[in-house]
Amino acid sequence: MGHAVGDVLGLAAGVAASPLPIVAIILLLATPRGRLNGSLFACGWVLGLALLGAIMLAVGGSGGASADKHPATWVGVLKLVLGVLLALFAVRQWRRRPTDAAQARLPKWMSALDRLTPLKTLGLGLLLSAANTKNAPLTLAAGASISSAGIPVPQQIGALVVFVVIASLGVLAPPAVFLAMGERAQNVLGTWRDRAVRHNAAVMAALFFVLGLKLLGDGIGILAS
Repeated sequence: MGHAVGDVLGLAAGVAASPLPIVAIILLLATPRGRLNGSLFACGWVLGLALLGAIMLAVGGSGGASADKHPATWVGVLKLVLGVLLALFAVRQWRRRPTDAAQARLPKWMSALDRLTPLKTLGLGLLLSAANTKNAPLTLAAGASISSAGIPVPQQIGALVVFVVIASLGVLAPPAVFLAMGERAQNVLGTWRDRAVRHNAAVMAALFFVLGLKLLGDGIGILAS
């Protein structure tokens, strides 16, 4: 299990560094029902990662992801494909970055966050975790790594739990600050929000590129062995 956890720590950190979801939960915390909205968004985020990871574990279990405690060929191919996709996303993100970081703007959909119903807030958290162009490939890759580690199912679930917890730290940090500091958290969270907005494109491009290279390397290593 320790080996499986070690394989997914970098992927979990990549998911945790998600600027726009962090901005979204900060904005939700500033709404009249901040505590409820923030909690529902965080629950949706955790649920999305857990469901996507569990699906990959189930696919890996039924598809023979581990052969004699060695990753199956299809796991290497999957990581190779996901690595290529992330590298392509990195190029696209870099080309779309604003020439001046100070001119970066929030997506238009964030202006409607204060009008979301509780169910839609929960769904937004799930969507931004499980259907995100960065998080979905990383979570699938993490599930594939865990399922191909050749460990029993309970240990696979334990490794997935560790992945989800670490991958959720970025989104869980603002509610923790909000609950701990109360009104004083506004300045701290406002600074986090502004920095995340300004540097979102550069951070995402760098993460796409670095993690894409990691998955490419993992895939090539599995196919070559």
